[in-house]
Amino acid sequence: MARKTDIPPSYYGEPRKFDPGFRGPIHNRGCTDVVCCVVFVIFILGYIALGTVAWIHGDPRKVVYPTDSHGQFCGQQGTPNANKAILFYFNILQCANPAVLINLQCPTTQLCVSKCPDRFATYLDMQYNYRYNKSYWEYYRQFCKPGFDNPRKSVAQVLRDEDCPSMIVPSRPFLQRCFPDFITRNGTLTVANKTVFKDGLGKTRSVIDLRDAAKDSNLEPRVNWTAIAGGITSLLDAKEVGMKIFEDYANSWYWILIGLVITMVVSLAFILLLRFTAGVLLWLIIFGVIAVVGYGIWHCYWEFSTLRGKPHGDGDVTISDIGFQTDFRVYLQLSQTWLIFMISLSVIEAVIIIILIFLRRRVRIAIALLKEGSRAIGYIMSTLFYPIITFVLLAICIAYWAVTAVFLASSGDAVYKVMSTPDKCVYANLTCDPETFSQTNVTKVCPGSQCTFAFYGGESLYHRYIFVLQLCNLLVFLWLVNFTIALGQCTLAGAFASYYWALRKPQDIPSCPLFSSFSRAVRYHTGSLAFGSLILAVVQMFRIVLEYLDHKLKGAHNAFARFLICCLKCCFWCLEHFIKFMNRNAYIMIAIYGKNFCTSAKDAFFLLMRNVVRVAVLDKVTDFLLFLGKVLISGSVGVLAFFFFTRKIPVIQEEVPSLNYYWVPLLTVIFGSYLIAHGFFNVYAMCVDTLFLCFCEDLERNDGSPLKPFYMSPQLHRILRREQGSKLYAAS
Repeated sequence: MARKTDIPPSYYGEPRKFDPGFRGPIHNRGCTDVVCCVVFVIFILGYIALGTVAWIHGDPRKVVYPTDSHGQFCGQQGTPNANKAILFYFNILQCANPAVLINLQCPTTQLCVSKCPDRFATYLDMQYNYRYNKSYWEYYRQFCKPGFDNPRKSVAQVLRDEDCPSMIVPSRPFLQRCFPDFITRNGTLTVANKTVFKDGLGKTRSVIDLRDAAKDSNLEPRVNWTAIAGGITSLLDAKEVGMKIFEDYANSWYWILIGLVITMVVSLAFILLLRFTAGVLLWLIIFGVIAVVGYGIWHCYWEFSTLRGKPHGDGDVTISDIGFQTDFRVYLQLSQTWLIFMISLSVIEAVIIIILIFLRRRVRIAIALLKEGSRAIGYIMSTLFYPIITFVLLAICIAYWAVTAVFLASSGDAVYKVMSTPDKCVYANLTCDPETFSQTNVTKVCPGSQCTFAFYGGESLYHRYIFVLQLCNLLVFLWLVNFTIALGQCTLAGAFASYYWALRKPQDIPSCPLFSSFSRAVRYHTGSLAFGSLILAVVQMFRIVLEYLDHKLKGAHNAFARFLICCLKCCFWCLEHFIKFMNRNAYIMIAIYGKNFCTSAKDAFFLLMRNVVRVAVLDKVTDFLLFLGKVLISGSVGVLAFFFFTRKIPVIQEEVPSLNYYWVPLLTVIFGSYLIAHGFFNVYAMCVDTLFLCFCEDLERNDGSPLKPFYMSPQLHRILRREQGSKLYAAS
């Protein structure tokens, strides 16, 4: 009994009526989705207006520089604080909570200084030692208000007028603020190896008082200062590593650039080579990757066995035991590292072999499509340079969004609040005016209170909706980014469709197909591209909101809420990737037939469903082959960079720069090479997707007769005929 292997065109959707005079992308077309185009233009104008308003009200200095008690920026050039980039707190005991430090709401005088104190000292001790040595005052005055030059003034008057701090504590700059230099030694919290200190008011205080100072700030929960001390030390160590990484980039940027240029040349040569030897080259890549991965498995097993055989050696140490190490060679001495490598490579090898065994016939069709793509790119070489235009447009979108976000975040006027001493005050945290504060009765009711700078904000309609404007900024940014990508996909699809539907290649290919396709996409289909981009942007916006909610619920104990968020994240992830796939094919249909987005998406969907087996297999197989090409190029350049930066090439050994970590430029070259290869092969992937849809259309439109000849190449037609012959044999 015969089996039906092909789904008739009428199975999905209505029977299609084909124009017998169709010869490729239609030139006589009209504008599509005009309403969405108008809305898109209005949103762009509104986005420009939003950026302008944010630029007028915002001030990036509020984000870059810390601010003292008078609202003046620390470290800003052209001001008295130009050389004072660090914020110092008079009484750190009143604001030892890090949340208070970051929010600048500490009830003590805040002063810009050039460096943090490096010793314990009090105003009383300074006065006593000043009689014998003037240098004590010269050091202490750095942390007093500018202009104060009376070391003989009594402590009570100094504290009342907030001229100088009663004490200073050894500190480190953290987030451009002086923070106590906590160090944990043998489980004991210390500051400069001391556990007690004088507070300048005649009391001996314990370092634990700094940890417990949060009690006076009415903040819950209590702060684990031991953990904070370790975290700050780790951050400072990370800062030191960051400086070394920056030095490595400064010393090796020239060679990194050379490596990326080599990648560009190799990628271009690889694509040109595919045009002439696509079949042989792709099979060599496949079997070469299998051989290389197989060798890697054997080498990992040999290293694993060697390390496990050492008595009481590094083979028994795990990665968690040594933690993070900047020298990656340490990890290569662990048997667990090689076991992980071996398992990972084994899984990769198994996947590759399974694909080749079960999909070998589809691999041949995919290779034929890649050959056809190589010919198309060879005839339209300008398509290889179109990603530069996409990159420039994306860079403009990202820069505008980032600048607008910073200006929105820094919008507002200086807000001052009453900061009281640890004693309760009815006026605490109320807004005040520093110019008239001394004339009010707040200082009488709450002695020692001050009107200090708190944050930047406002009560106007604009300031109340800053968060909403940030969300609008993000949504339009996602819309513009997706529109830029959609424009590139539609442009490339139109150019490659012009190649496919040329009966005689290259004679019938129109002149300047890329420019013509770009002009059609912008002139007629801006609304359709904006429509598809908006759908994707909304889904991405929901995903971002879900990620934010998931981050907020990490510490929650509501298991159902976290489970629900996880399910929603999974669903929206799948939805986003499905919409990306459908949009990509819809843009191809738009480039060919010039219909609106919904009609094009419907036609693309039914066309793909009628060829669902080919779609499910060929699409992934071609993606897999292109991925192998990217890995081959980036891996080859990475190996070359490894031998260069590790001084294993004798000819140019003297040219290698001195580096702290050789893996910094190495990883940069590998990652940059992959991105460059991805940019070139993205054009290739778009070409293959376009040719595949045209291929499916060609099968439905034509039968290979003289009246209805196939537009596909003879090579692709021969492979297709073999596939159809095998299907007919299986159906009989």
